[in-house]
Amino acid sequence: MNKIVGIGACVMDTLITVPNYPKEDTKLRATSSKIAGGGPTATGIVAASKLGEDAGFIGVLSGDNGGRFLKEDFEKYGVGTDNIDIIDGYRSFTSTIWLASDTATRTCVFDKGNLPALKLDEAKINAVKNAELLMIDGNEMDAAEHACKIARENGTAVLYDCGGLYEGVERLLKLTDIMIPSEEFALGHTGCDNVKAAAEKLFNTYSPKIVVITMGKLGGVLYDGRDFFEYPAFLVDAVDSNGSGDVFHGAYAAALCKGFDYKKACIFSSAVSAIKCTGYGARESVPNFETVKSFLKEKNYEL
Repeated sequence: MNKIVGIGACVMDTLITVPNYPKEDTKLRATSSKIAGGGPTATGIVAASKLGEDAGFIGVLSGDNGGRFLKEDFEKYGVGTDNIDIIDGYRSFTSTIWLASDTATRTCVFDKGNLPALKLDEAKINAVKNAELLMIDGNEMDAAEHACKIARENGTAVLYDCGGLYEGVERLLKLTDIMIPSEEFALGHTGCDNVKAAAEKLFNTYSPKIVVITMGKLGGVLYDGRDFFEYPAFLVDAVDSNGSGDVFHGAYAAALCKGFDYKKACIFSSAVSAIKCTGYGARESVPNFETVKSFLKEKNYEL
């Protein structure tokens, strides 16, 4: 059984690198293009695997080219695929992402496809029961809620990558142990005008063990119900920021499974996310554990 399991979006990304964003109704020559696996939980699970943890994905993929690519991509990175259903006759979840070299930012247009919703059979339920940690991202809402309830009954921690302000997210937030929202989500969901107030409101409303708000280049804030801890972002020569938040969540899951405390997990995950941004591809640029240790040692942090 996998130590970390995940339920959420699994996307075939087409990454197109451009020198700058073009004006509307013009043509622009791309610097490069490539196909890569994406999706918040899916990429987080890959990150956890590359950092040395036993991780598997629970989901449903199409039998089309996109679905085959996504399953093979998981296997390439050592992610367990036993609990992925492959069904024919459906369109995969895909996206096209422009990576602008001049700003190191990304713009994404996606098509969610038409796959039926994930259902948890006995094998998938057992995978959740026997895991140490379940990752979710707000997609596959019904299956994720079912899995969270199973996790809560069996001592499996739930880590929620709160990125999208989807309808009904409260169903998952109230079942979350490790709540990691983006700044945009935290402010938008709570109506607060600053992250510390938002962290307190999320904690008091949903009673997770911790709230960690990610703030991109500004680092982020951890709140445990008593104290705040501001963790740093690490400055690097970034070339591709796409998926950096997904990688942070996967790294946090890996850090907890390695026995790190919540504060150290923040620093570790921030470092992993920063290193990832120095290469192209959300998954292939995730470093291994030893690389992260060396990076942090250079920054005067010890794991």
